[in-house]
Amino acid sequence: MPHSRRILTYAIAAAAAVTAGVVLPTGACAAAPRSATSDFNGDGYADLAVGVPDGTVGGQAKAGYVNVVWGGPKGVGGHGSIRVTQATPEVPGTPEAGDRFGASVALTDLNGDGVAELLAGVPGEDVTDRGRDAGMVIAVGGSETGPGPGSTVLTGPSPSAAYGTSIAAADLTGGGNKTIVIGGTDKVVARVIQGEDSMVTTVVAAPMGGRAPVLATGDFDDDGTADLAVAYWTAGSPSTQSHVRLWKWDAARSEMANFWNTDNAGVTALAAGDFDGDGRDDLALGECREIADENIDDPCGPERLAKGGGVHVHYGSPEGGPFGRRAQTLNQDTAGVPGVAESGDRFGAALAVADVDRDGRDDLIAGAPGEAVGSEAGAGAAWLLRGGAKGLLDAGGAATSVAWNQDTPGVPGVAEAGDAFGAAVSGGDHNADGVPDVTVGSPAENASLGAAWLLPGGSADGSAAFSPRTLGLPYLSTAQKYGKPLSSH
Repeated sequence: MPHSRRILTYAIAAAAAVTAGVVLPTGACAAAPRSATSDFNGDGYADLAVGVPDGTVGGQAKAGYVNVVWGGPKGVGGHGSIRVTQATPEVPGTPEAGDRFGASVALTDLNGDGVAELLAGVPGEDVTDRGRDAGMVIAVGGSETGPGPGSTVLTGPSPSAAYGTSIAAADLTGGGNKTIVIGGTDKVVARVIQGEDSMVTTVVAAPMGGRAPVLATGDFDDDGTADLAVAYWTAGSPSTQSHVRLWKWDAARSEMANFWNTDNAGVTALAAGDFDGDGRDDLALGECREIADENIDDPCGPERLAKGGGVHVHYGSPEGGPFGRRAQTLNQDTAGVPGVAESGDRFGAALAVADVDRDGRDDLIAGAPGEAVGSEAGAGAAWLLRGGAKGLLDAGGAATSVAWNQDTPGVPGVAEAGDAFGAAVSGGDHNADGVPDVTVGSPAENASLGAAWLLPGGSADGSAAFSPRTLGLPYLSTAQKYGKPLSSH
């Protein structure tokens, strides 16, 4: 249980060096020429947060931890890392079995000082006077010397509320301060920070099928302020329903207001990016499947393109036009997408965005953890789908993309059944060379110890794998499932 319900202060102070559980960087790094919103230690390089909610801490199974992997000239994996747990000084709480600290993670610069804070969800946290698995979200300050003071962002209000199953953060109010969005059981809430004050508002409360609500942020109405995308679905209990909804801040009413919906679409992942380069954010729906009694609005595009998992993209519209009026759908049967669509591939189960080719149009990184590689079922794969003038598909309906798996030349390892390579993906410029890198998680690698792969500049050339073993983290024979979730910005 948390020692106290400390309130998040917007300026998180730096702290003295924390040595417990720390794997020190290997050698000093010269200051990088670019800043990064995910820079946790203030050296100018984008870092990577790996949530390990199934990790054992102090003998407590699934107490969970977060591994912050340092960026540097070699990218992530080559410069050491730190392990943040509820046993880390100043981090609220105590490691307890089933807490699942790190079930959701985000690295984000909350106060604009150039150093990121770590947000970590703890959905299994038992909270005094609120019950078992009420859950909580913790913010941990970054600094040059290690993790700074931690604060409780919010605790769940009741047993099984499971706050922290998902997290997002962005300036949703347009005031320059971040709003922290928290997913729990059948609920999404937002902690809105406005100067010295803050408030908590419910975004949506509805049956969500026992799944973590899917969250993403982007400026979908082109008004210069970020909006919130929320996806959730149920199947038969208490009824079959599914929604992808967009919300914006209503200053007059001090609450989030729903302004766009697509119903009957169940999705596993969301990602926002400008895939056609028109200056307006688009929204990608990953592993989109239609969940409805009747096909009313083709929520995931043509049904044949949902086989094996499809990616359905709603595009931003010219100023004054409705969001999502134009859409594209693709899967592994789409021209230009390597592979063949097969049931169980889970194409699009993980999504991330980065302009890897630096052409001013965002590219989409998509994982398919169920993909068979040769005869190895569920070995998993990931794709880089390049943005273009028309979006992810050209005028002829074809994509431009590249795929990777552990049998791809240059990618370390061997594709084995059940590895789930592609269960998590992220993009970030970890070596500060101006070209985003791709990171792919494989939580079932090595008997579910787990690992992650760095693909520098979105290329198999020079790619490298890292895991609890290579980073010197403590690990046991129990499954750690390292590599999911990932967050670099």
